[in-house]
Amino acid sequence: MTAESDVLRELRRLRVRVPQLTGVLAASADGLVLAADAPEAESVAALTAAALGVALRLTEATGQGEFRELLVRGDLGYVATYAAGSSAVLTLLAEPRINVGRLHLEARHSSARIGELVDCALERPENT
Repeated sequence: MTAESDVLRELRRLRVRVPQLTGVLAASADGLVLAADAPEAESVAALTAAALGVALRLTEATGQGEFRELLVRGDLGYVATYAAGSSAVLTLLAEPRINVGRLHLEARHSSARIGELVDCALERPENT
């Protein structure tokens, strides 16, 4: 995929807009890191894929429609995952003091942009 540098730029812009983020990554739905600025990105991407599987089944079983986002709150902060196009996700790690409304607002914007970049790259022929 040739969109990796554009996705990484979007991740870095997101970290500037939301300084309470401690890590950001874009990954395929099956856990392959596409671009990251996060500690242990490969492990986080793999765990994101597992959580995504449960979230997809939960939204389907409860009739809530397509998966859009998942938020986990721990004592030391948040992990938030957002759908990014047809085959990718955006996962964010955040400090506990983050404004969750702001997190959602900025992440939804970035996940839409990342989804466009990834989907467009997947649609392009390999030899162009």
